[in-house]
Amino acid sequence: MRAGTFVYPWDVVGDPAAPDLLAGLGVAQVTLASAYHSTRALTPRHPRHRIVTAEYAAVLYPPDGNRWAGRGLRPYEAGEWAPGDAYGEAADALAGAGLEVHSWVVLAHNSRMGADHPETSVVNAYGDRYPWAPCIARPDVRTHLVELAVEAAVRPGAAGTELESCGWYGFAHLHAHDKTAGVALGDREQYLMSLCFCRSCREGYGEEGADPDALAAAVRGALEPVWAGVAAGSLGAFEAPALAWRLRCARALQEAAVAAVRAAAPPGFRVLLHADPHPHRCGANVGTDPAHVLALADGVVTPAALVAPFAGPAAPDTVLAANFPVVTGMGGSPSTLIEDAKRAASEGATELRLYHAGLASDADLATVREALRALG
Repeated sequence: MRAGTFVYPWDVVGDPAAPDLLAGLGVAQVTLASAYHSTRALTPRHPRHRIVTAEYAAVLYPPDGNRWAGRGLRPYEAGEWAPGDAYGEAADALAGAGLEVHSWVVLAHNSRMGADHPETSVVNAYGDRYPWAPCIARPDVRTHLVELAVEAAVRPGAAGTELESCGWYGFAHLHAHDKTAGVALGDREQYLMSLCFCRSCREGYGEEGADPDALAAAVRGALEPVWAGVAAGSLGAFEAPALAWRLRCARALQEAAVAAVRAAAPPGFRVLLHADPHPHRCGANVGTDPAHVLALADGVVTPAALVAPFAGPAAPDTVLAANFPVVTGMGGSPSTLIEDAKRAASEGATELRLYHAGLASDADLATVREALRALG
């Protein structure tokens, strides 16, 4: 089964041994970050550093000044963690080792945009803004994300792209010094806390036949038991219009982004979305209708446990890439990769994604190497 792994440019740039190390794992593809959110990342083998701090969401190549001239929203250039054309330099080195390079593009996850342009952020039913979560219902945000998808995806030498966060982001966020675990929020509660009430969304709920003030009150009412340790309640008649609006916005972004990338890309360029088969979910793996997203894109990258719902509507040539965390210290299980991959294949997976070779220890990579060799 074809396998690929995620990598950051800073895992490769300045480390001449990195390309051959990655090729030696037995992967055919590297999904290389070209636009990425803020992070603090370990680089356990790099000869020059051990920690890279990406201070804000940025593109990891020089953005096209003509493309972004006069736009209120534009991508931020990376600082010292990825200077110049870090993506291009890493991509060339990886291709030189015989690896196929695909771009990895993070879209609706950008804390700096929310700080600089607070009006672009998701607003919950209590009036709290989520600066890390651009509201995809806003036309200016959607236009920006589509332009970013095109520029960051269709990089020189890229054979395809994987679009992450191409849909709703919400409450959940691996924020620095998070203090949000005092009350457990399950899947339902996360959804309610992620419903947006910015001006665009309030108008959208109205278009779906729901009074936005009444809907916000219903959300707060449904969440009230949660703060006392009880599960969230129902939105009643508001359930359908709330989800319908979010689905409409997500579909509009996904349709526009995939179409624009295809129009700019060379023949054979492959477009995958990081996706979840449950439409109400949001985050890196955005909630989708499997049949709809597979009619748009060449396939999806999804957590291994979520492959099966995509298998039903998948065409024979659809890519269903099961994503496996393989960093033991981050909850991954490289020791069970052989069995896990076989199980995913039996449920419809056609490829593997390994998260994430740049972060993994030598011991984890050795286990991955053996597993891929055994899987053939």
